[in-house]
Amino acid sequence: MPDATAHSDWSPMSWRERPLAQEVPYPDMEAVHDAARRLRDLPPLVTSGEIEHLIAQLAEAEEGKRFLLWGGDCAESIADCTSDVIAGKLKILLQMSLVLVMAGRRPVTRVGRLAGQYAKPRSTQTETRKTPEGELTLPSYFGDLVNRAQFTLAARTPDPRLMLEAYQHAGLTLNFVRSLIDAGFADIHHPEYWNLGLLQHAGLTAETRTQYQALLDRLSDAIEFMRVAGQKDYDALTRVDFFTSHEGLNLWYESAQTRQVPRRQGWWNLTTHLPWIGERTRRLDGAHVEYFRGVRNPVGVKVGPSMTCDDLLRLARALNPANTPGKLVLIPRMGSKIAAALPPLVAAVQREGLRALWVCDPMHANGIGTTNGYKTRRFDDILAELHTCWDVLAAHNVRMGGVHVELTGDDVTECLGGSGNITEADLTRNYATSCDPRLNYEQSLELAFSLAKRMGR
Repeated sequence: MPDATAHSDWSPMSWRERPLAQEVPYPDMEAVHDAARRLRDLPPLVTSGEIEHLIAQLAEAEEGKRFLLWGGDCAESIADCTSDVIAGKLKILLQMSLVLVMAGRRPVTRVGRLAGQYAKPRSTQTETRKTPEGELTLPSYFGDLVNRAQFTLAARTPDPRLMLEAYQHAGLTLNFVRSLIDAGFADIHHPEYWNLGLLQHAGLTAETRTQYQALLDRLSDAIEFMRVAGQKDYDALTRVDFFTSHEGLNLWYESAQTRQVPRRQGWWNLTTHLPWIGERTRRLDGAHVEYFRGVRNPVGVKVGPSMTCDDLLRLARALNPANTPGKLVLIPRMGSKIAAALPPLVAAVQREGLRALWVCDPMHANGIGTTNGYKTRRFDDILAELHTCWDVLAAHNVRMGGVHVELTGDDVTECLGGSGNITEADLTRNYATSCDPRLNYEQSLELAFSLAKRMGR
């Protein structure tokens, strides 16, 4: 494949010449350079071959031959790098994908917000709280890649050594995910194992449990028929791909693992398969767009209601100059403004003939505060944005190619509503996120079934 991203004026460090949004206030820059040098010498976390495989699948999704399920934690915690937590995230994504495969009658590409989602953008550089000694102002918590969540000066001071610790835990997470999949954890020949005990103890309604069990039974029957009939596609069902993703926020971390590889052209970000640029870092002349325009990875861009058609077109051309299928993922996150804000953007991309995969993020523009001081989201608002996005794209003869959600396989109480009818009073019961509220196990499956009904029409 020709190097469509080669730029004579680009290098993995050329971003340092541009304005840097969300700049981390490191107190010791020599320590930052030392950590980056050590990261450059460490083995890559993913391979260029895996990235090319994902690009091919995203290109298929653009054509409506595949669907992208993209989900995981708002911000990973190094402390949550445990076998149970990792397996729980993988389980819920596999179960949701099973629902979507059966409804959509097409393969599903699974991408987890894990093995690197350790950095989070913040609205302000500092946070002020009342303490027994009076008001205290400290650096904001930027995720475990940068500092710690505890509200102390020692914890909140950005520490470049955390980049190395995050790298190590990302590697441990990836190794465990790969070993689970290689061992048959996700083998579609045995869908009866895909309930993995969760249906028995999660707070599911009888209707959702019955729907999911019916899907397992249908899939078992279909696979057995293919085996007996000798269908050539039967063996392909043993392989389940799983890719990783994180927001490319800390460019010291990203650029340190950006390298050229034998027998392939260009530069590859080998910290993850699918990095994305957020609403706060998509400035056209900024450091993040400068960095990501030069890597061969597919790149996602969050598209908020303030995005103009001109800015979107310029971003698309900067990040995908050769208009390569599977290279650019556009992620609308607009909340109640989506019905008015999205149509002109879709029309502009369509008019210019630009290749992109549209993936709905119904989470990030639907945050609200509660009377008891919690950040949360209403499940009905999430579903409303999801279905409105589908309708807007369909009106332009464009398929919605995927969904991007923050979720967990645990029975947390962080988002309001759903069939479990979580109320504000319930938030105190198990509000476990370190940043933004996530869908719990029950709500995640409910979202999958709601989307499946739309896909099955």
